[in-house]
Amino acid sequence: MGMMKEFKDFAVKGNVMDMAIGIIIGGAFGKIVSSFVKDVLMPPIGLLLGNVNFTDLQVVLREAVGETAAVTINYGVFLQTVVDFLIIAFAIFMVVKAMNSMKKKEEAKPAAPPAPSREEVLLTEIRDALTRK
Repeated sequence: MGMMKEFKDFAVKGNVMDMAIGIIIGGAFGKIVSSFVKDVLMPPIGLLLGNVNFTDLQVVLREAVGETAAVTINYGVFLQTVVDFLIIAFAIFMVVKAMNSMKKKEEAKPAAPPAPSREEVLLTEIRDALTRK
């Protein structure tokens, strides 16, 4: 029973939930970036390079024979995946940089001085009363 309670405490902690939400959003963000690269970014680049479709770029190692498919190295798909990665990595870098900047600003704020103790308040009142006389 102790292990189940310990697991429940672990699974319900805020950090685990934040991490799960981050993974889900990260997966969706990856799909958006992949679509951006494949459907928006690569077609104009291919057009500029002479009407090239990057997904069609390949090296044929063995031609197709009858029912056997061709053996190819699809380096165009690889190039597209590298561009996906670079864009995602840059976006994550910018988010982390912004978070670190905000964290530094929070740390830079000076802490409020602690409130004087009851004894200090009483001594100050006594001192002020004596100086008035």
